[in-house]
Amino acid sequence: MTTPIKTALLAAGLALAGAAAIAATQANTGTAHRYLVQRSFPKGALDGLDAAQKAEVNRNNAKYGVTWVMSFATPDKTKTYCIYLSPSEAAIRSAAAANRLPVDAITEVPVTLDPQ
Repeated sequence: MTTPIKTALLAAGLALAGAAAIAATQANTGTAHRYLVQRSFPKGALDGLDAAQKAEVNRNNAKYGVTWVMSFATPDKTKTYCIYLSPSEAAIRSAAAANRLPVDAITEVPVTLDPQ
């Protein structure tokens, strides 16, 4: 069960992680924009995703100046909603193609709304 305190700590941690990732990407690329990327996968496609596969995705992303911040998945793991930092939407699409990952939609989300 999630308590309000746990929820607040999680939100604060995610905000700090996102801010740190933005700062690092800005330092490396000169500019960073935050995007929400929606993907659809066949059932079972994400089963067995391991650290080596994630590292390969991150290496390929870096070639395009793209940073994968975090992802959220539906219970059946057929949809993901991922936060990325990138110089552009085109860079995300190029990185996705290099990683053989689907892209349903990309939305720039530059505004952070704090629940406090």
